[in-house]
Amino acid sequence: MENIKFYKKLQTYCETLENEADLISEERKKQLAELSDYIFEKKKAGEEVRLTVICTHNSRRSHMGQLWLQAAAAYYGIEGVVTASGGTEATAFNPRAVAALERAGFDIAKGGGEDNPQYEASYSSSSGKVLMFSKKHDDPFNPQSGFAAILVCSEADAACPIVSGAAARLAIPYEDPKHADGTPSEGQAYDDSCRQIAREMFYAVHFAKQKMETE
Repeated sequence: MENIKFYKKLQTYCETLENEADLISEERKKQLAELSDYIFEKKKAGEEVRLTVICTHNSRRSHMGQLWLQAAAAYYGIEGVVTASGGTEATAFNPRAVAALERAGFDIAKGGGEDNPQYEASYSSSSGKVLMFSKKHDDPFNPQSGFAAILVCSEADAACPIVSGAAARLAIPYEDPKHADGTPSEGQAYDDSCRQIAREMFYAVHFAKQKMETE
């Protein structure tokens, strides 16, 4: 699979991510290496790579993680990567998180539903749509077995000591940008969270790609 050309704004955003590995701490890199290894081992075995990103409400960080992982796989030309997200409870995809992803360059269209609307996100005019809405991690829409559960908040990590059906359980927590809701720094907090998640998901996928190329 050839690397997909992203929307222009998003393409520029992603190109700059590759220069930010030094911003990731060594401790974080160890956590991300577990994700890289999982992707590599699944590809080496010729299997589909299923990744479900989990946080408490499936409203902010988990959606960002899902979309950035899907985009990173496309950016680095890795086929057979399927991403999903879920929570320990369902709420709604927070519009502040949606806006941050749009500012990064994704095209996101709001669909049906009032309390828990569905969104269709894309990173390229030639890519399929990623359907995104809040749901529990074991929702039938998500993979039920053979997936890596990526816990991106400490609350979900504590609440899910065992994730049914998961082949691996990886804790990669992020600070919740919710703390800035309703403040003058709200937009910046969401942009910073979006950037960190993007940076680290791209790092993990890039590392997996490098391992695949040296095998």
